[in-house]
Amino acid sequence: MGVVDCIARRNPMHPTDKTRNQDLSSGQGDHSTLYVSLELSRSTWLVTSLSPNSDKMSKHTIAAGDAPKLLALLARLRGRAEQIVGGSLNVAVIQEAGLDGFWVHRSLEANGIESHVVDPASIAVSRRRRRAKTDAIDGETLLRTLLAWKRGEPRVCEMVVPPTPEQEDRRRLSRERATLLRERVQHVNRIKGLLAGQGVTDYNPLHKDRRTQLEGLMTGDGRPLPTRLKAELLRELARIELLLQPGNNDGRDISSPISPRLVGERLNLTV
Repeated sequence: MGVVDCIARRNPMHPTDKTRNQDLSSGQGDHSTLYVSLELSRSTWLVTSLSPNSDKMSKHTIAAGDAPKLLALLARLRGRAEQIVGGSLNVAVIQEAGLDGFWVHRSLEANGIESHVVDPASIAVSRRRRRAKTDAIDGETLLRTLLAWKRGEPRVCEMVVPPTPEQEDRRRLSRERATLLRERVQHVNRIKGLLAGQGVTDYNPLHKDRRTQLEGLMTGDGRPLPTRLKAELLRELARIELLLQPGNNDGRDISSPISPRLVGERLNLTV
């Protein structure tokens, strides 16, 4: 599921560093909420929290993918903050939209926790701290963004609308088609590259009679194709044919499974 598919609105704003510093020193507008940001990576999750009437953040690290431990940590942080303020608190969590998808967001909401997913490209970053497009937003910046957004500044970022599991699953079909098309192009280019090295430039591996044409190909200096090269080309053709199979005239849907035995037979491998 891509961020572009689920952007709720786009109204970027560029708050100054001075304004950002005042966000924490002056406290939150909502004094009944514990604010939390999640930095999700493949190995660890960094949890940064800010209690009401405080300008000091706390940070905790847990193993990636451990949702029960995350929920336990949030409960512990809320309990500790409630003892300090002498009242009950809500918990609001923010995380970047990314490769982790939306399962963490759904887990939080299922446990009664307010959860927000933000488009990381929409968050303003100081020119002195320019980052690569793939760099993760740090926890403090995420918290400042959530604070501003909760104060009623929707232009500070773009919150995305997480899809339902059913919506997310329906989109997989078109994404798989796009992936298969890219793979087909790669195999076609490889075949053309291999043949170009032998002086053959007029062969189209997507033609229906591609195998018949391959049998009659001659190198630029008039020789039959070398045995090992021809075997490699046949394996590439088998891969192309597997990619073409879901969309052929027999009506097979791209989501239909392809037998591992068929794959092995086409590639001349043992399955």
